[in-house]
Parts: sequence; structure tokens; C-alpha cells
Amino acid sequence: MYGQQDIRSTGASPTILVVDDELPIIRLCKALLEGAGFVVLEADGSSEGLKICTQHHGPIDLLLTDLVLPPPGFQLATTSNQFPHVNGHELAVRATMIRSGLRIILMSGNPDKDLAGHGIKRGTLPFLAKPFERDRLITLVHTVLAQPAPTLAVENRPRAANDTDWFG
Repeated sequence: MYGQQDIRSTGASPTILVVDDELPIIRLCKALLEGAGFVVLEADGSSEGLKICTQHHGPIDLLLTDLVLPPPGFQLATTSNQFPHVNGHELAVRATMIRSGLRIILMSGNPDKDLAGHGIKRGTLPFLAKPFERDRLITLVHTVLAQPAPTLAVENRPRAANDTDWFG
């Protein structure tokens, strides 16, 4: 297992981007993860998370995001708005296109309803149910970071004929 001693002995602590629309959840995750030796970037919502994925010069090893990130209103993703408000699953898809090898953990307070509502089968992506305990969070992060880095060929992303970039 990828333990806390391993993180510190390699000299390079993994960087985790935490995205949620609730500041107390962001602060809790940050405190727990930094206490376990990780570097934590925080984003209040998907728009800020996408900006960090695009503009942060260092590595981002893992995205920990809430699945339900309510947008402030209907938005159209256009070239003039490259950082739209999207749900956590769409954020994960976009972030993996920006950051090759990025690992993902989704979290939600109502996993069965939220996963089904986004067409995600339980067990297909690493998932953390809220509320969670420190050990569950840290163990899941270590487990996901120990997995081989995923690869994504953006140009091979399947798209339906009527696939559009509408969000809301």
C-alpha cells in the first residue's frame, strides 16, 4: 500500500484537487489530506476546478470532487467560457482531458440517487459516500493513487451525432 511514509520518503507528495460547493467539506478534506502528507488544492465549484486544472503549473495527481455541483444558472459552454459550471462527473471528464493521467474520486451525500441520476453504475469509478470518516478517505486516496495512471485519447472520445456542449 502507498503509505504516509512512502509519500514523505520519495520527497514528492501527491497533489490532490478538492472540488465541492460546500466550504466546510473542502476545509475538512484539506485538513485530513494535508494531515496525511498530501498537497491540497481547493476549488469552490467546477468552474474554479477547471481553472486550476488548466492554470496550475505543478502536478495534480488526483481530483476529489462532489458529484452534485449546482451551477448558479443555465450556461452554454463556448470558446469564450472555457470554465463552465458543470456537475462533478462532467468536471472529471473535462479534467482528464486537460490533465493526462489524472485519477478521480467522486463523492456524494446521496450516492444511489446521484450515481443513477448521472448514469454511473456503482463500482465503475472510485466513490466516497458523505459523511465519511478520516480513515475511509485516506485509504481510498492511497488505493486510487496506487493504481496505474489512466490514459485517455481525447480524439477517440465517443460522441453521439447530436452531442452538444449544453450544461445546466
